[in-house]
This record gives sequence, structure tokens and C-alpha cells, in this order.
Amino acid sequence: MNTELQERKKFSVKRFFNSFKNSFSGLRYAYKYEQSMTIHMVSCLIVVTLGILFKISEVEWAICVMALGLIGATELINTSIEAVVDLVTREIHPLAKVAKDTASAAVFVFSTVAFICFLIIFIPKMLVLG
Repeated sequence: MNTELQERKKFSVKRFFNSFKNSFSGLRYAYKYEQSMTIHMVSCLIVVTLGILFKISEVEWAICVMALGLIGATELINTSIEAVVDLVTREIHPLAKVAKDTASAAVFVFSTVAFICFLIIFIPKMLVLG
């Protein structure tokens, strides 16, 4: 590594706190400009509300939190891949399409698995009410 890069990579309190600032800036961007992150936020509110109403167990909470976190993280990775592809080329290129579509598919897979987990957790509790 060159010395300038090594100097920037050294630990400092300022750099540490800036990393949080940058992370929150990324979250703000995603929630402001990505429709799917708004849908994710609504989904989080629904799952948390159902979890409170049905008094789900600690293990069920862990599963819900993990699933919601993975969906959000995957959506952020998808957003970053789309941004990098757009930065590299504005042309409609087959490989750009593959990059964007497969990143989107990763979000879809995580969302589908999470939805199945939510069904497994919440449907039995809803059936008891009915």
C-alpha cells in the first residue's frame, strides 16, 4: 500500500466516528430514493407490531430481527451495485443487466425466505385467534 493510503487507513477516533456518519448517510439515501427500502420499513413496522401483539418468544424475535436485517442489508448492497453499474456505464449492456438483475434477485430470495419465516411464526398464532 502506498503511504498516503496507509495514512488514511490508520485508526483514529475521528475516522471511527466518520464511518458511522457515512453509514447513516447511506441509510438516509436508500430510504429517501429507493422505493423498496420504504416497503422494507413498512414491513419492519408490521412484523414488530405483530411480534408485540402476539408476544412472540425470544427465539422468534431473533429470527424476525435477523430476517429483517438481512433483507435491509441485501437491499443496501443491491443499491450500491446498481450505483456502481450506473457509474461505470450508462449504456444498456448485457453484463450491466446481469449485475443489476442478480443483485435484485438476492433481495428477492432473502425476502421470500423471510416471508416464509414470518408465516411459520405468525400463522399459528393467528389461527388460535380465529
